[in-house]
Amino acid sequence: MTHYPHLLAPLDLGFTTLRNRTLMGSMHTGLEERGDWEAVAEFYATRARGGAGIIVTGGMAPSVEGGVFPGAAGLFTDRDIANHRKVTERVHAEGGKIAMQILNAGRYAYGPNCVAPSAIKSPISPFKPTELDEAGIEKQISDYATAAARAKEAGYDGVEVMGSEGYLINQFLVTHTNRREDRWGGSYENRMRFPIEVVKRVREAVGPEFIVIYRISMIDLVPNGSTWEEVVQLAKEIEKAGATILNTGIGWHEARVPTIATSVPRAAFADVTRRMMGEVSIPVITSNRINHPQVAEDVLAEGCADMVSMARPFLADPDFVVKAAAGKADQIAPCIACNQACLDHTFSGKLTSCLVNPRACHETDLTYAPAEVVKTVAVVGAGPAGVMTAIIATERGHKVTLFDKASEIGGQLNMAKQVPGKEEFFGLVDWFKTMVTTSGIELKLGTEARPDMLASFDEVVIATGVAPRDPEIPGQNEHGNTVSYIDILTGRVTAGPRVVVIGAGGIGFDVAEYLTTSESPTLTLADWKAEWGITDPVQDRGGLSPDGPKPEAPARAVTLLQRKAEKPGKRLGKTTGWIHRATLQMKGVKMMGGVSYDRITPEGLWITKDDTPQLIEADTIVLCAGQLSERSLAEALEAQGKPCHVIGGADVAAELDAKRAIDQGARLAASL
Repeated sequence: MTHYPHLLAPLDLGFTTLRNRTLMGSMHTGLEERGDWEAVAEFYATRARGGAGIIVTGGMAPSVEGGVFPGAAGLFTDRDIANHRKVTERVHAEGGKIAMQILNAGRYAYGPNCVAPSAIKSPISPFKPTELDEAGIEKQISDYATAAARAKEAGYDGVEVMGSEGYLINQFLVTHTNRREDRWGGSYENRMRFPIEVVKRVREAVGPEFIVIYRISMIDLVPNGSTWEEVVQLAKEIEKAGATILNTGIGWHEARVPTIATSVPRAAFADVTRRMMGEVSIPVITSNRINHPQVAEDVLAEGCADMVSMARPFLADPDFVVKAAAGKADQIAPCIACNQACLDHTFSGKLTSCLVNPRACHETDLTYAPAEVVKTVAVVGAGPAGVMTAIIATERGHKVTLFDKASEIGGQLNMAKQVPGKEEFFGLVDWFKTMVTTSGIELKLGTEARPDMLASFDEVVIATGVAPRDPEIPGQNEHGNTVSYIDILTGRVTAGPRVVVIGAGGIGFDVAEYLTTSESPTLTLADWKAEWGITDPVQDRGGLSPDGPKPEAPARAVTLLQRKAEKPGKRLGKTTGWIHRATLQMKGVKMMGGVSYDRITPEGLWITKDDTPQLIEADTIVLCAGQLSERSLAEALEAQGKPCHVIGGADVAAELDAKRAIDQGARLAASL
């Protein structure tokens, strides 16, 4: 039996063949800028070994001014070419193919020398760009061609010309950013001249037997974006100019529509790519929120594309394709689209990694070598920290027993998965269950570990998590209207029609979304598109509804409060926080910072804001006022002189930080 026949079918490009229909999409990792080319090579070689059909690197700047930030990597010198050759040789040794993405950020560049078709500042970068003159435009086109030629010299199998996401090429295409009146602006024929010339010159520079991928913005999701007719017209011209493959980009970075976050339905934009099928004769790739081989197979079988692009899924599990081909899809570590260790790191200037796979981009410094001495290991707590410790320790050969007083593994992930838009957490918990079962871990659920039960183990790991912090508000235990977030998210308590949520951190926002949502729009594509004002690009320019977002009416009236005198949600994820804030605003949630909690009465919560006492009437008051580490077992062991390792929430109580917990667990297991 052939698993996933469409996904695993080879693709003949004429002068070369791709071994399957997967493209590992471009991701900026920060590895190249760090200068450790052994780490860069191992990162990509690991994905080639795992079966990716073709890999696309992170964006390489064709010019200094085009770099996403000062010092961004590119192919500027012979030394650069030699370093990149280390990467291509390693990928080829693993049977893979790799293309280098050429990315000119234009007005998105975080540098004072950034350039653009018009001097219009981006809302997401600090510098107003310099408007390119004729000589400047010629330089940028020439730089693309030079970068492509150098990529070929470095041994790459192809290049991807980044023409989407609102970078320089996109900026030429739409009147939103191109106000020129010369031959590079005005009519669409003039505005698309730049990408066409870029692809022509790239093809001339690399010759006929070299893959040229063009990343086209299928739907801009910004005001005054491209019409569908313009997108199709450009695609046809790009094919004529010499592109081998047409890859898909969805939305500009400045778009106020989520495109890859966990709340976006799987394969949400495959229907846009389907419209392009038949308009061009070169292969078309679809993209965004395809994170499971069955999703990819279905997209291909339904005729939405010739290939699928998956970026973050290859961070989560580099062996995605190998496992799919072996019929082990349930063992693929799932990308949950959280952005916490990938894009949030990227946009914070940190090295990229992955919440579910801490080895991503750390392949050379975090290794899971077989244990030299096999030990018996007790892990107490089957939340993310404990389960990851158990999985990796067992993989290394240790004998692991995993305890938890609950009846199922997953810890507080079992509450997170109940939040609308976080349904991907079901898959993460299921993966944990699969790996615990298949790895041979001895699992003892419904068992509260005691010190005497742990005495005989060589190593003891305490991953007992957190307990809610009690804010001790006068009256909270007197009227029956005050509950914990645990009561709400486990379904033990149903909130009334008017709710106050105390605490505006990640949990507070999750609880507010849970309370205001009847049916998760993530589960129904049409509902999700309506919520964010996304329409058919054939109907509306750029795919944005002229009527704006139309979210479901809120299920309850919610007020979200915090003590900190700052904007609620300020400390949420760098690339996803705006989505959570916008969602609650659309649901009419009132948010207030800088308040003190005075007392709870049958009528609601009395607070003081700006020295003025006021009553917020409420039927239910939900406490999300932080967490405390649950360390009682660790303290008992330490009192008896039994050494133990304390990780996850038991070590540091900081919201529900699964990223840190899983990383701690993996690194501890690697060191045992």
